[in-house]
This record gives sequence, C-alpha cells and structure tokens, in this order.
Amino acid sequence: MSHKPHLNYIGGEWVAGKGLATNVNPSDLADAIGEYASGSAADVDRAVQAARAAFPAWSTSGIQLRADALDRIGSEILARREELGALLAREEGKTRPEAIGEVARAGNIFKFFAGECLRLAGEVLPSVRPGIGVEVTREPLGVIGIISPWNFPIAIPAWKIAPALAYGNCVVFKPADLVPGSAWALAEIISRAGLPAGVFNLVMGAGREVGQAIADHAGIDGVSFTGSVNIGRQVAAACVARGAKVQLEMGGKNPQIVLDDADLGVAVELCAQSAFWSTGQRCTASSRLIVTEGIHDRFVAALAERMQKIKVGHALAAGTDIGPVVSASQLDQDLRYIDIGQTEGARLVAGGQRVVCETEGHFLAPALFVDTTASMKINRDEIFGPVASVLRVKDYDEALALANDTPFGLAAGIATTSLKYATHFKRHSQAGMVMVNLPTAGVDYHVPFGGRKGSSYGPREQGRYAAEFYTTVKTAYTLA
Repeated sequence: MSHKPHLNYIGGEWVAGKGLATNVNPSDLADAIGEYASGSAADVDRAVQAARAAFPAWSTSGIQLRADALDRIGSEILARREELGALLAREEGKTRPEAIGEVARAGNIFKFFAGECLRLAGEVLPSVRPGIGVEVTREPLGVIGIISPWNFPIAIPAWKIAPALAYGNCVVFKPADLVPGSAWALAEIISRAGLPAGVFNLVMGAGREVGQAIADHAGIDGVSFTGSVNIGRQVAAACVARGAKVQLEMGGKNPQIVLDDADLGVAVELCAQSAFWSTGQRCTASSRLIVTEGIHDRFVAALAERMQKIKVGHALAAGTDIGPVVSASQLDQDLRYIDIGQTEGARLVAGGQRVVCETEGHFLAPALFVDTTASMKINRDEIFGPVASVLRVKDYDEALALANDTPFGLAAGIATTSLKYATHFKRHSQAGMVMVNLPTAGVDYHVPFGGRKGSSYGPREQGRYAAEFYTTVKTAYTLA
C-alpha cells in the first residue's frame, strides 16, 4: 500500500481528519500496514450535509445508472480479489484463502444488487371503492449511516452499502477503526464508479466519536449497525429517540447439536469449522457443542484429535488453518474466558495456550472444554474467539431445550441422519438461520441474514429482504 495517509472521503473529495491512526498486522506486530484518517463529529456532519444535498437527484435517478455503477464496483472487486484478499488477511488475521473468499463475496454482493436496481417492484391493486386505483411502491429511505465491525471488513460493508445505493439512498460509512484498510480500498473503488459527489461518504475514526455522531445526527434517516450487543443497544436508543430507522446485528452464542445417529466424520469437521475457523471470530460461529451421550465420548476424542492437526500461524503463510486473534485486547478476553472456564470446573482437553510463531503476533491455539454445564459463563457469554465447550445431554429433546436456552438467536445447527429430527429442529430452533449437517458459519449472499432474540433487531439483511430496511413504502390512490 501507499505510504501516503489514507484520507476520509466526503462530498466527492479525499479530506484529512483530525489525526491519523496506524493499522497494524496482528500476524506481525512489526508490520504497519498504513496510516488512516481519524475523523470527528464535525466530519460526520460535513458528510451528512453532502449526502443530503446529493439525495434528491440520486434518489430519482435512472435505475440503469445505479445498476451500472454497482456492477462496475463488483467487477473491480472480483478482478482484484487476490490483492484485496491479501490486504484483508494482513490487517484482520483470517487466512489468505478465507480472505479471498470474503472479497469475492463482496464483489458478488454488488453484482447482485446491481440486478436488484432493475427489479424494483410494486403492486397495483383495486380499491374497495369503485373507480379508484391503488399503487404500492417503495422509495429510498434517505441518508443511511452504516457502522460495520472488524471481523468481516469488506463483506459486511458490501452487504450494507450495496443495497443502500441500489435503492437510491445516500451513505455515510464508518468502518471499524481496528481494520480500516479493506474499507478504505472499497471506498476508493466506489469513488471511481461514477456516483455523483456526496452519494457515498467514508468517515473513519473511533466509534465513541464518529459512530456516536452517526447515531445521533438528525440528518441521518436510518442506521445499519453490526457489532456488540452493548453498543447496538446504545445505537438503537439514539435512533429511536429521534425517530430514525435502525437495523442491528449483534451477538450470538450459537448451538451445534450432535445426535447419536450423526455421521461422526461429518459432525467433527463441521464443528471444527464452525467453532475455530476465522479464529472463531464470527457471529455465526458455534461455541456450544451439544452432544448426546451415546456419541459423546467418541465425538470428543475425534474432535480433540482433529484439533491437533489445525495449524495456527501467519495469516498469509501457506498451510495456515487459523490466523491470529485480531488484537491484544481480544486475545486478553479469550485467555480470560479460558481461565474462567477452568475456574468454573470445566475440563480443558485441547488447546487454549499462546502459540509462538516466527513473527510476533496474537496467536492462540483453539480451546475445547468438556464437562461443562449450561450455567457456566463460557456457555452464556459470547467469547468471540476460538473457544468451544461440549455439553453432554441425554437425548434430542434435552438438546433442543439447551440449544434454545440462550438470550441470543442468530444461528443453530444439527448433525443427524434422521429426517424426523432435522425437520423438527428446523421448525423449533429459536434462531434466524438453521443448518443441517453444515457448519453454522457459512451463509450465502443472496438470501436473508439475521437472527432473533438478542442477536438482531429490525429487518433482515441481504438478498431481496434488504429492501425492508433501505426503502419506505408509499401507497398512492388515483381517481380514474
């Protein structure tokens, strides 16, 4: 990357913030990726003013203009997937193959919503009153504030920005200050896609200032937020207080059931991937492995053996299965919960220790606890790291009850060869997304994403369901 500072993008121009922050590689703490602008509340205000000025023309612009712009963005992302994937792996810590896959997903999302520009549909209905026609249409919401997390630094921004633009909104985008590189690269691509000045704006900086300013600003009509539960609730309170629309994706404590009749090899592999891939730093990761007693001992032995083959190392190194934890503070949190689990009486059967590599980084061997109970903190709190625990249960009914015994409801999985249990679980799992014989972490870009209970609030993200948040419905009556 360039040695020049990476600036914010406001009103069609690259502008400095109040300072600069250094982006550091968690695989190699001596590797500074670049310096990125730190914005302020005043920068947010300028971005909102630019977006509001651009909205009237953009919101009524031709749909082909929007479609072409989004298609260009998607095409460039896909053409540069190797380069952008290397940047993503370098700043966030997921492995190069995973990072390239995430970049491809971002490109495909923009391509999908380029098509959605041309599929804006409504309804024409008869009135109950003779001689009157009724039209139901969707119109852009207005100026959208987008606040994205660090764990998917290009895919999550893509699945928020693309529909916002597709439906005719203007955007003020704040990426996670821990991983600004991928977001800045995406913004630079968007800046050359032919959008009018002010339609898309990037304001990097700390959440406590830039994020708060977005949540509070009267000129922002809706906020789409992905992040922690506590911050999400603050964003929601700020938006509700001023009557703004809000969409939240927050935490998860996702269950993965393994029944006696499961294919052991399938169950072990999907649990390893769900719990530990991407260093467990996915809101859809399964950290509660609920296993019936007939297969429990064989499953634990097989998973512990599988974990010995997982290679922890530099995210860009060939053969690495799991890269570093994203930051020192996140690593401290993971290690603290590993201590808590042992203090609570759980038995650590694999991993849980720091890993020494050729470079200094935040490396942690994935941890597996057994002999755990549902009330333990390691089974209640979202750790957001490569830490999983096994809960032994008697049968499917107990497994289902335990799976649903959580304040969260994002994803849930079951490993079984029984159509009866699979069908029952799909209906009775209290989660927004259910996987049968598949990892919970791994979803498509063209279908709805979201959860229930404390995991999500507001309309679903992705696919055609994105229109629910990014548009407002108008009903028009006409006397014939």
